[in-house]
Amino acid sequence: MNQEALQTIVEKTHELMNAHSCCKEAKAAAQAWLDAIGMENEVAAAKRYVEELEADIMPVDQLIAFANSDAGAQVFGANTAKQIAAHAAEIKAAGAKYCDCPACAAAEAILEKKALLLK
Repeated sequence: MNQEALQTIVEKTHELMNAHSCCKEAKAAAQAWLDAIGMENEVAAAKRYVEELEADIMPVDQLIAFANSDAGAQVFGANTAKQIAAHAAEIKAAGAKYCDCPACAAAEAILEKKALLLK
């Protein structure tokens, strides 16, 4: 992978790890990949990282469904859940495939470079 692409992925990885919406499993996979850069286990760590990102990134339709559910109201609070659902519907109408929270936005940017990451 060229240095520019690597630097971009590293920057997005730090954004992901610093996002309030990033789960502990994604943070751990991200750190493991960062620690493996240039090492013998880099490809294996990258594969685990990509798998975690793919499992965690929230498709916008799932976000809408969750925000409109009783569980969403319990997690976010009823008013915030309605706001999240409305926002998600807006970004979906604008063409978004995924949630645009900081963690999902970083994950999407990293996954766009998945082919480079897995080389």
